[in-house]
Amino acid sequence: MSSIANNFPVATLRCRLRRWAVHLPALITLLVVVAMLAHGVIVQPAGYHDFADHSQLAGLPHAADVLSNLGFALVGLWGWGRLSAHWQHPRLRAGGAGYRLFLIGLMLTAVGSAYYHLAPDDLRLVWDRLPIALACAGLIAAVRGETVARFAVRSEAALLALFAVASVGWWHFTNGEGAGDLRPYLLLQLLPIVLIPLWQWLYGSDRRDRLYFGAALVMYVLAKAAELHDHAFLAVNGLLTGHTLKHLLATLAAGLIVARLVQRLRGGVGDSPRGGISS
Repeated sequence: MSSIANNFPVATLRCRLRRWAVHLPALITLLVVVAMLAHGVIVQPAGYHDFADHSQLAGLPHAADVLSNLGFALVGLWGWGRLSAHWQHPRLRAGGAGYRLFLIGLMLTAVGSAYYHLAPDDLRLVWDRLPIALACAGLIAAVRGETVARFAVRSEAALLALFAVASVGWWHFTNGEGAGDLRPYLLLQLLPIVLIPLWQWLYGSDRRDRLYFGAALVMYVLAKAAELHDHAFLAVNGLLTGHTLKHLLATLAAGLIVARLVQRLRGGVGDSPRGGISS
């Protein structure tokens, strides 16, 4: 009896902690939004369009930065080709609308980013950032649908797509004299990195989902780091710029996610993207 009595407070505490833990994603999102509001406008760095890649191939300017976008198209087409007939599959249905938006965003990124890097300027940058925002929105909607699953994923994907468009539109229309506000766009890029592993942990996603998605997010963080050191990477190795490396690492990140989705179609009975709240 004393053992049961001693364990009762511990079990109660764990239950309460789990109950409170499900509110962590909303709390973190709120804190990030408040921090961005308190910080004030986040503007694009001066000289943003001064990329290190000045290579040419058959008259194609900035060839490495342009052609390295082909990977996004290949991964997007691979995913669409393998998954488009299976969106009602039990292991894809919950996040299907979000993953479709993610794949569309990937394929559009290949076009938009290549167009931008041919002659980088603020106007072309809109068509680079817009599909990236859509891909991030799709990924958030998909994983939220597979874990939290409190709202229709299709409706949530549509709302997040609208926010993605608005985030880029806000930067563009506030961009007088290079002072465009990037906060909504940066929020949409930051949230998947924070929320996806948290949702998958809280709601007991399959271990392979956590592994593949986690590795993809690490690759994306490394891609953003490479982007910030564009000229430095070229100075060190004399061949590859940081921005070209960013494209390659981001392609790898997208490929890991698509590979996991394709793998689900071949999985066993227990290979489910959703489970109960983990202990």
